[in-house]
Amino acid sequence: MIILASTSPARQSMLRQAGLAFSIDAPQIDEWQLASLHPHWSPSDMAVELAAAKALDVAQRHHDATVIGADQVLALADRSFSKPRDRAECREHLRALRGTSHLLISGLAVAKDAQVIWRHHEVARLTMRSFSDAFLESYLDRIGEDCSSSVGGYKIEGPGIQLFERVEGDHFTILGLPLLALLARLRELGEIAT
Repeated sequence: MIILASTSPARQSMLRQAGLAFSIDAPQIDEWQLASLHPHWSPSDMAVELAAAKALDVAQRHHDATVIGADQVLALADRSFSKPRDRAECREHLRALRGTSHLLISGLAVAKDAQVIWRHHEVARLTMRSFSDAFLESYLDRIGEDCSSSVGGYKIEGPGIQLFERVEGDHFTILGLPLLALLARLRELGEIAT
């Protein structure tokens, strides 16, 4: 039995489209608190460790299941970004990212029998164009509450694509789930057909 420790519609959609049978159990961890307890974590470490914490939390409730945890961190130079808490923070994030290249790091973890058995991360590089403040406000009006649902305040699979001039990296990684690596690991574990 496979469980996704995530309420992300994008991650659920990717797994469904790949033909996986799975259930969902939302992890009960405070990502902000966990990250604040470990200021020494690199952005890659943070993405993987948050994914592992989510997988482990759910695996402790489902000992017979293979649990997938995922998380995403955005890194601009030495600054890390998480999901914006509200429109004002989303505006601040997008202004900081405007006209620059940043890294989008997607972390994965698989837990079974109440222990993490696999950790992985992949990185994509995205370059935002130098959009106007007027465009930024119209974008924020258009996406509304969705601005708080993804790291960086954008959803590249929707209107957020208009913020960019260049995208380098795996599409699934950008959406928050390095799917090819995950499928390979699930095959190795015997959870899906080889």
